[in-house]
Amino acid sequence: MSIIAVIPSRYASTRLPGKPLVDICGKPMVQHVYERVRQVELFDEVLVATDDERIMNAVSSFGGKACMTSADCPSGSDRLIEVAKAHPADIYVNVQGDEPLVEPSAIEKLARAMLEDSALQMGTLCYPITVEQAQNPNLVKVVRAYNGNALYFSRSPIPFPRSGGIAPSYYGHLGMYAYRHDFLMNFGSLPYSPLENTEKLEQLRVLQAGIAIRVLEVEAMGPGVDTPEDLEEVRRILGKKGE
Repeated sequence: MSIIAVIPSRYASTRLPGKPLVDICGKPMVQHVYERVRQVELFDEVLVATDDERIMNAVSSFGGKACMTSADCPSGSDRLIEVAKAHPADIYVNVQGDEPLVEPSAIEKLARAMLEDSALQMGTLCYPITVEQAQNPNLVKVVRAYNGNALYFSRSPIPFPRSGGIAPSYYGHLGMYAYRHDFLMNFGSLPYSPLENTEKLEQLRVLQAGIAIRVLEVEAMGPGVDTPEDLEEVRRILGKKGE
C-alpha cells in the first residue's frame, strides 16, 4: 500500500510574508518541516506542494522534492487533491508547512493507523490542553467517542461544564490530516455544511455528512509559526537543541 506525505507551503501570509522561507537557525522553515517528515520511514514519497517558484527552488536546493499547485486553491484539501491527481497513492498525510517543531512520532502514529485499518477514510490528531487554552477561539477543540472517532470540533471550549467547575479534560486539535485516496477525491462533492460555515472548520463538512474521522492522541508539540513572535520562540527552541 503506497503512502505519500504532502507539505503544503504557500508564500503569501498576511502576518508573516514569505513564511516558508524565513530563516530558522540557518535553514528555511520548510526545510525543518521536510527533514522531520523524512524521518518517518513509512512514506514512499515526501512532497512540498507550493504555489511559488521561490519555494520550489529552495526545496530543490536542499535536495527535497516539490510540486507546483494552483495559487487559487480555496482550501488545503483542494491543494491536496491537485497533488493526488498528479501523484497517485493509496493514502495521503498532510503535514502543515508552518510546523517546524512537528514530532516525527506523531506523523508516524497517524500514518500507521491509516495503514493498519482499511476502514478509516480520514484521520487526524489531538493533544491535551489546559483550561486556559480551551478558552482560546483560535485553538480548535475536539471531543471523541470511546472508539477514538470525533464527535465534534469547535472553537468553543467543549465539553461545557454545565454544573460549574471544569471539564475532566480538554483536547486541542492538531491540524494534520490523513486521507484515503478515494475519499479525498470525493471530498469536494460532499454537501454544503452549515456547521463548517458557522465555525469555519472544514472538517465539520465531513462529520455533518456522517463520515467518521479517527482522532489519535499525541503529546503537545512546540508552537507553529503564525506570527513574528512565534518565529522568535521557535528559533529559541531549535537553537537550544542545536538544530
